[in-house]
Amino acid sequence: MTRRSFLTLACSVMMLSACGFQLRGQSDYAFKRLAITGGAPAFSARLTRIIQGGSDTVVVNSIANADAVLRVSESTGASVLTLNSLGVVEEYALTYSITYTLVGKDGTVLIPNSAIALNRAMTYSDQFSQSKSAEADLLYADMRNDAADQLWRRLAIVKSLHPAPGEGVPAVAPRAPLPPPPL
Repeated sequence: MTRRSFLTLACSVMMLSACGFQLRGQSDYAFKRLAITGGAPAFSARLTRIIQGGSDTVVVNSIANADAVLRVSESTGASVLTLNSLGVVEEYALTYSITYTLVGKDGTVLIPNSAIALNRAMTYSDQFSQSKSAEADLLYADMRNDAADQLWRRLAIVKSLHPAPGEGVPAVAPRAPLPPPPL
């Protein structure tokens, strides 16, 4: 029985390595002290946890003590996605977006104004309005966590606090409005 479980474990490891699975690992940022301004407290707390847990960078409260300052603003929205034949809402499209800029201590723009935009579809019924409100809160929290993960990876693009001309990081923005996700 031990041999069988060992073979199962070995096959699982080989399949995971063959599909490209890789643990998140450590990030090596050009800045060692980062200040985060703006954004909701939940977003800032998640981003702080990810940065400090996955690198040797420390998130500080004071801009004066920081090597770089990350300025974040976020917005949420909901729009009608589908109506039934009576004109009653059946689905909403929930949107969450953040815009961010990373600036060095000396005012050098390390990452120009960029955006991350996410959306989710949510079915709706007046009969379950209270539970649908809680579901929307969960979907917004999921999008907030996803945006923090994406921003953590985008911060790793910065290789120097004083980039040479032409070596700067380009801005990232959604190219087109996001299509509604399938249900």
